[in-house]
Amino acid sequence: MTLFDPLLDVFRGKAVTIPPLDGALKPNTILEDAEVIATVEAPDNLAELDGHLIFTTGKEVRTVADGKVIWTGPSEITALAVGRDNTLAIALESGGIRFIGRTAAVIQGFNCPVALTFASDGALYVCNGSDAVAASAWKSDLMSKSARGSVWRVDPRSGERQCLAANLAFPYGIAVDEANARVLVSESWRHRILAISFAGGEPQPLLMKLPGYPARIVSAPDGYIMSLFAPRNRLIEFVLLEDDYRSDMMREIESQFWIAPSLSPSRSFLEPLQNGGVRTMGIHKPWSPTRSYGLVVGLDKALQPTMSFHSRANGLRHGITSVLFHQGAVVAAAKGGNAILRIAPSEGEV
Repeated sequence: MTLFDPLLDVFRGKAVTIPPLDGALKPNTILEDAEVIATVEAPDNLAELDGHLIFTTGKEVRTVADGKVIWTGPSEITALAVGRDNTLAIALESGGIRFIGRTAAVIQGFNCPVALTFASDGALYVCNGSDAVAASAWKSDLMSKSARGSVWRVDPRSGERQCLAANLAFPYGIAVDEANARVLVSESWRHRILAISFAGGEPQPLLMKLPGYPARIVSAPDGYIMSLFAPRNRLIEFVLLEDDYRSDMMREIESQFWIAPSLSPSRSFLEPLQNGGVRTMGIHKPWSPTRSYGLVVGLDKALQPTMSFHSRANGLRHGITSVLFHQGAVVAAAKGGNAILRIAPSEGEV
């Protein structure tokens, strides 16, 4: 980029490009064909409690095996983590984090906690997506081009908090890398993975220019597993450049009809991109432009993609917000597809 590029863009236009789905990210139908181990409305926040899979849906924490409700909150649950002593850390849409188990406490001061993880020493690491909006208003945070998120270290016993990084564009996933004394954080609106030292300081970008918006990231035997909850789209990228148009859109149109990412395909005639959803003989083309998608990516220890699982534009298993490696298989929560999926080890290794 040169000094004159902003002036020249007025006459020549500005190219809008997004990274292609290629190499390890080559499209397939693995998510679409995966085993459905639970059908439930908007599942999220997978975790393991005493060897059993649990998840959240709305205000409830449930078991995957039989759907048993093990805890109900006063508002929608936005994040979940399980400590080594089986203490549950539960973040709420209404704000704050509750601890259920040996440590019974409430931590206030977080209005948008969207990802939690425990370290081996019992410390809890928290992604506060934004200090301006609640977790359910993520779409508004993106379209406002906000960067008011932060990452924190919390002592559950004393309630002491330390801010490790601020001014982040919606940190939405966090994993502990104790060998390198750092946490790995997915920064959704900047489409990248960051490393942040346990001591805090300037975040270090490790994986950039992702083709979608990353959500939760977790450890796996040979690296990490990352979910991307929606794809990047040229039209959306263009709208993000047009401040006046975007401001009018946000003011005059309901958020579900914005030209913005989505967790699932809309069924309304008011949905954007209907003409882009190419159909021939009634068939929705899998390569057509889309605001929703299903994508899980396996990463090696250097945070480089090694494999991926997809539900394409014509699929139903969209909006993957949470993943977990459990008993040798990848488990994914399709919040937009109302299903929890199990991907057999034969489909690949992470």
